[in-house]
Amino acid sequence: MKTVGILMGGYSGEYEVSIASGNVVYQNLLNQGFELFRVELKRQNWEAIDADNNRYPIQSDDFSFLLGERKVNFDAVFNAIHGHPGEDGPLAGYFDMLGLPYTSSGQFASALTFNKAECNIILKRYGFSVPESIFLHAETGISESEIIDRLGLPCFVKPCRSGSSLGVSKVKTVAELGPAIEKAKSIDHKVLIEAMVPGLELACGVSDHSGEIGALAVTHIKPTGEFFDYESKYSGGSEEITPADIEARTYEKIMRTTEQVYRLLELKGLSRVDYILDASGEPILIEVNTVPGFSAESLLPKQAVYAGIPLSDLFRMSIEKTLT
Repeated sequence: MKTVGILMGGYSGEYEVSIASGNVVYQNLLNQGFELFRVELKRQNWEAIDADNNRYPIQSDDFSFLLGERKVNFDAVFNAIHGHPGEDGPLAGYFDMLGLPYTSSGQFASALTFNKAECNIILKRYGFSVPESIFLHAETGISESEIIDRLGLPCFVKPCRSGSSLGVSKVKTVAELGPAIEKAKSIDHKVLIEAMVPGLELACGVSDHSGEIGALAVTHIKPTGEFFDYESKYSGGSEEITPADIEARTYEKIMRTTEQVYRLLELKGLSRVDYILDASGEPILIEVNTVPGFSAESLLPKQAVYAGIPLSDLFRMSIEKTLT
């Protein structure tokens, strides 16, 4: 029987979301033929948690722990850590050095996709449609008036390296721009400002759990607020329609585009690509997520169920592929 750790927690504002995701994965992998442990990561300690909620310190030199007199080494880990250090590359590099298989994308792909600005620069270079933007880290000294002249209003101000829409602001007036930039900088010193693209918010899950890269489904998101912010994502208040009620040709284009992005960026495991469908019917790519939510409120699990893949099968097959 293979020993598998379900990673959750992390060091970012997405800690609680990650705990919820990890527990959904854990519950769906019970009785699937693995020896399972939840593994909770905090800055001050890493702990393995057994079925009785007993906790055991993880040794960072080889990611093992002592269970009585037995030293437990993991055969694989399922990464459900959103944000730092699970989604942005450090854990992937650590596991690569240990030779420990993990379910998510590799170090470079994780770091690249977590940086919204730099990822979009590369995607645009390869012909994918992305919003017009200003990357403040690269364009130092640009004034607020120049930002407004180039991007117009409304616009979105985002930390480059953050998830769950933390630190994101929709700016409608010149007076809101400065505070929005400071809010984003409180999370990451690199800030991305994007022109608003009016249209439908769409999300498409994608996975290689079957051994082949395949998009799962396209979801239309109708947020309760101005945009799909943290509250909309996790309060259950937004309306999410799977499959999205859009033209069949457009739906198919988004599915295939998502698979192309997955291949180009050399992603692994369960991922999600988000779009705005503009007034002309063009899908504008806004973000790539390499550790999307797995909680009951999350999009990818709902897309998998729509595609006829029970979560127990999805998560089990993800681990089995990682072990091959």
